[in-house]
Amino acid sequence: MKQPFRQGDRVEIYRRSQDENWEPYMDAYLGLRGIVSDPDTVINDPEALVRVTLDGTGGTHRFPQDCLRRVGEE
Repeated sequence: MKQPFRQGDRVEIYRRSQDENWEPYMDAYLGLRGIVSDPDTVINDPEALVRVTLDGTGGTHRFPQDCLRRVGEE
């Protein structure tokens, strides 16, 4: 079972999400890495969006969890 994302986790946007919240503009973020800045730590809902601050962009975005993986995980 996949562990929930925690604040401070280093993650990569490694694939397109199948979630309805995925927008076409998000394709530009594929392959980028960042830090989880606002996970859903109260209910650990696997469907909840996770806020990620992307490296080098100065931006923070909410992503579906199925497109994220911790850096170093395959």
